[in-house]
Amino acid sequence: MRAFVLSKYKTPVRDVNVQEPVVGAHDVLVRVQAAGVNQLDVKLSQGEFALILPYRLPTALGHDLAGTVIRVGAGVRGFAPGDEVYARPRDHRIGAFAERIAVDESDIARKPATVSMEEAGSLPLVALTAWQALVELGGVRPGHKVLIHAGAGGVGSIAIQLAKHLGAEVATTASAANAEFVRLLGADHVIDYRSQDFEELLGGYDLVLDSLGGENLEKSLRILRRGGRTIGISGPPTPAFAREAGLNPLLRLAIGALSRRIRSQAKRLGVEYSFLWMRASGEQLGRIADLVDGGSIRPVVGRVFPFDETVAALDSLSTGGFRGKAVIAVP
Repeated sequence: MRAFVLSKYKTPVRDVNVQEPVVGAHDVLVRVQAAGVNQLDVKLSQGEFALILPYRLPTALGHDLAGTVIRVGAGVRGFAPGDEVYARPRDHRIGAFAERIAVDESDIARKPATVSMEEAGSLPLVALTAWQALVELGGVRPGHKVLIHAGAGGVGSIAIQLAKHLGAEVATTASAANAEFVRLLGADHVIDYRSQDFEELLGGYDLVLDSLGGENLEKSLRILRRGGRTIGISGPPTPAFAREAGLNPLLRLAIGALSRRIRSQAKRLGVEYSFLWMRASGEQLGRIADLVDGGSIRPVVGRVFPFDETVAALDSLSTGGFRGKAVIAVP
């Protein structure tokens, strides 16, 4: 079958023929019809996570998908051939930029019935990121004040909608051209990141979801109330993450050094900094599908690329020019 494979870090993926997926007892074999394109694919291809998430190359990229079940393993009871599903395969089992993929049944859920394959394929990674940041780590409740950076992007556009569903007062950063768009998603306050400084305009926030890092992350700590939390999805990773990931002692020390400055700043301010590395969860995708079908969340697909243009789809993440997610349609 065809797949877009990374053979060497810092090189483009290549369209090659690979072996058919091996379907284990608890796996679901899916014919991929749409695959979301994520910054994680780009960062992985550049070798940015080679220490904390080492892949044996060559490997197909692609972290989320929607498609139709072809076959199930002997131990699978919740899915059958013909089911329309969506998933974020777990780490070390990615490979959605392919015609078919075997996914552990616990990582998969039935596709939201009210959206297209392309819309469903755009959701798993960004929706799980938003869910785990706002619901699991953030514990967002009615009345909370939440800032979501880059509100017109893949994670931001879903996180705004989820935060509003949870009853939060939502602020976001976006360009002036996207101000009305993010308001329609549910943002109560929109800060033009080109002409305004969110640190001067906001204060007393319960939670910040930061996807940018650097100075933006440091300023995010300073708009929190005491006891508030900033959740970073771009890093730096923390010792807590290193422990949970089971990294070796040397890597744990290195990661502790990387995040020491931001953790010290948070401690001085009486706030928290957490690093989120999103994990696969079919159960959470099932709950997200209910929100989509109920009208609380709508996918935002900015551009659809044909399967043959997968390399261009990955390149589009650096040039931008569209809202939400880029998606690859697999014939």
